[in-house]
This record gives sequence, C-alpha cells and structure tokens, in this order.
Amino acid sequence: MSQTFLPPKWFKQLCDPYAVLGISVSADDRQIFKRYHTLAKLLHPDRHTKSCNPDQELATAILSYLINPAYEQLKHRHKRLIAIAMLRSDARVLQHQALSVQNAIAKEITEMSPPQAELFYEEAIACYAEAQYKSLHQFYQVTQQISILNLVYLQLHKPDLFLQQKPLRIIPEVEVKPVESLDEKTNVKPVLTNYAQRHYQRAIEYVRLANWDLAVQELRDAIKLEPNNSNYYALLGLVHLKQKFIGMAKVYIRQALKLNPQDSLALKYAPGLKIQPGENTNPKSMAKALSIAALLSRFNQGKRSQVKC
Repeated sequence: MSQTFLPPKWFKQLCDPYAVLGISVSADDRQIFKRYHTLAKLLHPDRHTKSCNPDQELATAILSYLINPAYEQLKHRHKRLIAIAMLRSDARVLQHQALSVQNAIAKEITEMSPPQAELFYEEAIACYAEAQYKSLHQFYQVTQQISILNLVYLQLHKPDLFLQQKPLRIIPEVEVKPVESLDEKTNVKPVLTNYAQRHYQRAIEYVRLANWDLAVQELRDAIKLEPNNSNYYALLGLVHLKQKFIGMAKVYIRQALKLNPQDSLALKYAPGLKIQPGENTNPKSMAKALSIAALLSRFNQGKRSQVKC
C-alpha cells in the first residue's frame, strides 16, 4: 500500500499524536498503551478481511501511517514531552484566535472554572474517541475536533501540569443521609460536612427547581470527590429519568444499587426502569456513561458538536 493513499492533509494531524489516538494530553503510559491496543485490534487487516469490509485498505493505511507513528511518539516519555511542548507552542500562538468558535464543546470549556474544565475535557475526549473510528471516512473531522480541544485545554493549564505527582486525599469519606423522595415537598437538608455534600445539596435544590443541567453538573462534581456514594448516583439517575434519558437513568440507578442495595431512592425508581433486585449492576464502562451523560446534559437543546455521541 502506498502512503499517498491517504489525503495529504491527514498527515498534518501527526503534529498532535494525542488527537490521532483519541486520548487526552494528560494520558499516562497505561492509557496510551490501552488505547493503541484497542485501535490496532479494531483496524487490523485480518479483522477487515474476515468481515469483507470495503474499508480494509483505508483501515490499514490509517493504522500504518497515522496510528503507529503517533504511538511511537507517545510511548517514550521524552518524545511525549516534546510533543506536549510543541502543542503548547501552538496553543500560545493561537491563544488570541477564536479556536473555541470552531468547536461548541471547546467554547464550553473556556467558560468553566479550572476544576470543571478538567473533568469536562476528559469526558469530551472520551466521547469523541468513542466515535472517532466508527466511520473511517469521518476520522479526519473527529480528530480535528479533538486537536482543537487539546489546544484549548493547554491554554488553560500551567506548564507543570504533566509533572508526576502523588495524589493525596484531602477530603475524608463520610456518611450522607439519602433523600427519600424528591417528588414530594420535604424539608430534608443534608448536613454540610464536606465539599461533596455541598454539591449534593445544591443538586437537590436544582432538582426541586427542575434545573436539570445544573443538577447534573453538581452531581458530577460530587461523584468526582466521592465516587462510591450511592446517593449521588441515585439522584443522578432520577435527574436523567426526568430528562427522559432512560438509558442513562438505568445506568446510574444500577450503579447506586451496586454500591448500596438498600438505597431508598434507587429502590423507588428501579421497578419503573425494569431493574430487577439482584440484577448484575456492573455497567461495561461507567467512564463512558459519565461522558455521554455530561454531553447530553449540555447539548440537548441542539447545542451539539459535529459528532453525535
């Protein structure tokens, strides 16, 4: 196969190997290898030959001339740092240009606080990555969007972002009293003992006001701080149910019951979602579910990117 089989403009994407692989610029060795392994398996010639896929030649070209070189860049730490330095340089040059106008999700990130931007960026990348190689002919457009996101993200973060740091837990886990029912008026207010509970309380208020988007954001922040609290997942499941996102509602109600089979709010809505007691509640990917939920909540008014997640 000739390298010229691919459009020349596609090779310019190698200046951002992270975008080619569909991963965030903060990805570690394990994440880089896992993503490469997934793509190599997806685009391997044997797979396309067996399925008589007409895109066999295109898949092989993308794997050979784009994905493999991108992985070679990122699997070595010093080359990875060089790639980041070059992307930072591009981000500085383009800092005063309206990059975010080209990408609705990037525009959202520029309007967020740094902690919110961090979480939303990772979720947006995961959503794009899910769609990136589903249609090989759309690969270029999706990768462009990821590259824009990377540049916008790098504009918002300081140079020591990628220095290895040992994570420290500064917020202790505490028990949070569940909300029995949000369909009825109640004076129950959680006690503010940590930041996660503050997000949870604000989410409860937003639910009472039927402000679903802000409720989702608060609950995502709570889950980031305390990922094993069933109350947050149960309430998020209810919020998605109110938005008529039935699939997402099931994901979060199941996760709540996985963490706490006696969660009262999850038990209340499980029958209506046809979730049986003792059902396997381990979703294939909670990270994927979080990504889709975040994007749905922000773009369900038609404010979507070029990729449908």
